[in-house]
Formats: sequence, structure tokens, C-alpha cells
Amino acid sequence: MDELLMETAAAASKYLASLRTRRVAPLATEVDGLDRFASPLPQDGLDPSRVIALLDHAGSPATVASAGGRYFGFIVGSALPAALAADWLTSTWDQNGALTVMSPVAARLEQISVEWVREIFGLPVGCRGALVTGDTMANLTCLGSARQAVLSKAGWDVRRQGFQAAPPVTVVVGEEVHVSVLKALSILGFALDGLVRVPVDAQGRMRADRIPPLLGPTIVCTQAGNVNSGAFDPVGEVCDLAHNAGAWVHVDGAFGLWARASPRLRSLADGTERADSWATDCHKWLNVPYDCGIAFVPEPHPLRAAMSTPAAAYLAGTNSSEPMDAVPEMSRRARGIACWAGLRSLGRTGLAALVERTCGFAQRFATRLRAAGFSILNDVVLNQVLVSFGDDARTLRVVTEVQNEGTLWAGSTVWHGTTAMRISVSSWATTEEDVDTSIEAILRIARR
Repeated sequence: MDELLMETAAAASKYLASLRTRRVAPLATEVDGLDRFASPLPQDGLDPSRVIALLDHAGSPATVASAGGRYFGFIVGSALPAALAADWLTSTWDQNGALTVMSPVAARLEQISVEWVREIFGLPVGCRGALVTGDTMANLTCLGSARQAVLSKAGWDVRRQGFQAAPPVTVVVGEEVHVSVLKALSILGFALDGLVRVPVDAQGRMRADRIPPLLGPTIVCTQAGNVNSGAFDPVGEVCDLAHNAGAWVHVDGAFGLWARASPRLRSLADGTERADSWATDCHKWLNVPYDCGIAFVPEPHPLRAAMSTPAAAYLAGTNSSEPMDAVPEMSRRARGIACWAGLRSLGRTGLAALVERTCGFAQRFATRLRAAGFSILNDVVLNQVLVSFGDDARTLRVVTEVQNEGTLWAGSTVWHGTTAMRISVSSWATTEEDVDTSIEAILRIARR
């Protein structure tokens, strides 16, 4: 075992060192090399050392170098050194984070890291938070709690009585609602065709003045950080309207809520603290390994009612606030260990610097590309930059050639009917040199 782990550590170190100079996207021939894995399951086993060697030789070249500093797609962060090392140790410990008795360290570090994030976001004292796989499951957890709460006010217990014959629940979303919210609502049984969709402004922010009268059990889904523009819904205004009508306000803040870590940027998320639930990712801007998200609800009853299970005989003696009672999963990875390590290694000042530095790099992209004559389609208020290189076909060609060339990776999107390159800067590993090298590659390809 010792020799195997040392060989694995050496392979991992070699891989991380290669990120400074390797292509971001793998070559087609490197992807074709994955065919080496595609054999029938052999009758006899393979020595573990040779298993790891095969993974490294055939698998490492076919990865996308999202752990490096020149990956600007999908709002993907890298893994902070302390968080990566803690994640290795977590796998070594092999802990199940379902119950405190199964892993005291997992339960305690989850509790601490969730409380630290609550403080960073400025959410109410006493919020119940829990780690899940990512923002989609965080939205599911929060919206399940919201459904429980608004129907409970109407005298209906979803847990006991089900959802089919329940009083109707109105769900209000912005026209720029993220697909993760729609997926969560669909899983919970809400008809997507029945959603009330509110118009947005030019930056994708929900128009609070266009929210219709809210009657009966209602959930309003807002957004902190538009996935294209980075803009924030006016959550405070929405809360004024919704709470006066007894509605529940949810904030989808996969990456945008991390603006609260920065003294300079936190005002972008003003009003979010007044909502009733919040969903976020840690594997985005906090830069901890996949997968890690957090669901927050102000008080535990709706969350526990929506997520906990009936008591089982072998669970007798567990306490009333077990980790698994706040999330969809029972068996679950001990995500809090890497989350704690990332936060502890950064501290408040380090986290603020990470957020502000990456936002500064986004501004650098926008300034240089605009100066070169290309159109920046959004107000660059956070870490998102939308670029048009002319007509839609030309922009798509530039995006495709940038991806194929390999210096960096950025994706495409359609923003208010216009095709754009979407540049998302969220990695701790990105340097000024990475940004300048990437800009030069984009300009070289676009001019060609």
C-alpha cells in the first residue's frame, strides 16, 4: 500500500506540474487512447500498481486541464492545494458522512465549514445548512423545504399526504432562471409549463415591478449571479413583495453569493440575506474538489420534514440533527473535510483576494478585447465576460478554433439572441500571465 500511494502521489504531482505547459483540451488522438480501457472485464485481476499506471498513461492525457489557470468554461474552479490534499486524506479515511456516529470528524467539520460559509454570506444566525453534491441538489433541497413550508401554512403536510392532491403551489421564476432550478422543480413534481416567468432587464435581472400579484402558497426563485452576465436579481425588492404576500423566496447563488466574501463586491448581493433559502456551490469559486454544494434554510423544521426519513430500528439512538436528515442522500461523501481545509487555508482575506483577483482578470479580458474592436455584451460586474466577434457564425468559428488550438478553453452561449464566447474566471490557479497569454491567443485567432 505504501509503495502504491507513493507512485500515485508521484503521478499526481507530475500531472499538476504539466498544467502550466500542456494544452487545455486534449487532442482527438488522446481521447481515442481511452479505448485502452474498453475491454471485457478480465477473468483475472491486475496488480494495483499497473492499474494506476494505466490510468495515468491513458487517462491523464485525455483530461481537460480545468485544474490549471487557462480554463474559463462553465464557471469551474480548480482545487486549492489544501483542499486537494484534504480530499486525498478523506478518501484514505473512507468515512460515511451520514451519521455522527459513523464519522465524528466528518460531522464536525461539515458543521464548522457550513457555519463559516453562513457567516461569509451574512445569512441569519441559526440557519441550518448541509453539504450536497452541488447547486442542483442544493436547489432541490431548498425547494423541497419551501414546498413543505408553504403547504404547511395552507394546512397540508406533504410528507404525510403527498403532493398529488395538495393545494396548488405557484412557482415564480425569472426568464433567465438557471436550468438547475428547473431540474430541481421538475424532480419535485412541479409542471415547468405552469411556472410564472417574470421578464428580465438587459442584464438578465428579474424585474421586480413585473411580478404579478402573489396569491396562495407561492415560491419565488431568484438568482444571485446570472450564469451568463453575472448580474444579480433585486432580491431585497422581491422579498418586500413576496413576504407581504406570505410567499417563500429562494436564492440560487451557485457562484454569485461568493461576492459576499469581498468587501468591494458584497453590495452586489445586498438583500439576499432576507430570503428564505439559499443554494450555492463550493467547487466553483471556493475552489474545493468536486463535488460540493451547500443548501441553507433559516430554521430546521421544513428542511427536516422534507428530507428526513422515518426512523429505522438500526438507527435508534442517533440525534435529531444528523447530517443525512438535511439532505437527499443517506450514504454520502465526507465533503466537509475538503471544504473546511479550503476555507481554513484561505481565511477571510485570502478568500476575498481570490474573488477580487478573478473579477479583476475578467475586467482585463473585457478591456483588452473591447480595445481590439470586439463587442462586450454584458456589464462585467463579476467574473463573467460575453464577447461577440461579429456575426453569430464568425463568433462560433472563433470559439471552436480557440478550443481546438488549446491555449485556453472558453465556451459559447446565446445571450438575448446573440451568440457569444463566454469567459468565466474562477480559478485560484489563474495568473496574470495566463490571462495575457489567453487574450493573445483569442486575438490571434479572431483576427485570422
